[in-house]
Amino acid sequence: MKSCASNRKLIVWQTLNALDERQARQLREHLETCEGCRRYQAEISNVSARLAAVEVNPAIHASESFHRNVAQRLRAAKPDSFGAILAAFIRSCRLSWRAAAPVAVALALISIIFATWPQPAQVVIHPSAAPSARLASGSDNDLAPTLANYERAADQSLEKFDALLTRQSRRARASVPSYTASTRGLAKELF
Repeated sequence: MKSCASNRKLIVWQTLNALDERQARQLREHLETCEGCRRYQAEISNVSARLAAVEVNPAIHASESFHRNVAQRLRAAKPDSFGAILAAFIRSCRLSWRAAAPVAVALALISIIFATWPQPAQVVIHPSAAPSARLASGSDNDLAPTLANYERAADQSLEKFDALLTRQSRRARASVPSYTASTRGLAKELF
């Protein structure tokens, strides 16, 4: 029978007399009912007693070269890479791969979808390539009647847009032949 994972640390602290009275009382009550935790407490008490029984020989000293070698190896030790740290974290979490694998696949699919999502096209017009919107007269008030000029005027303010439309309507129209259904029929008869 295994000990309760939540009580292992408390059992070790009790062996070291590091628990406060309330925690010690709660742990003693638990130990009365849990065989696995009683066995774990016996093992930890045995280890603690053996460590306490060991005599330290003060005559044993580490040499200076031992200290240099340890310090040199510590400096030469490379810190773990981010991938190694992440892998250790995942292992420590003890994830169920039956649950983690579908989540990982779903995240990968979402990433692929966002990476391949069509972006709106952006049209860049260089000023040198854009045709002149001004009429030959060159005045700022006489804009050519194009959709781009109307949009630009409306973006600036509705009053400018209204003024532009009013000026456009008052201008004399160029004489351009108008074609109607009756003139088209006439053209067919002539040719």
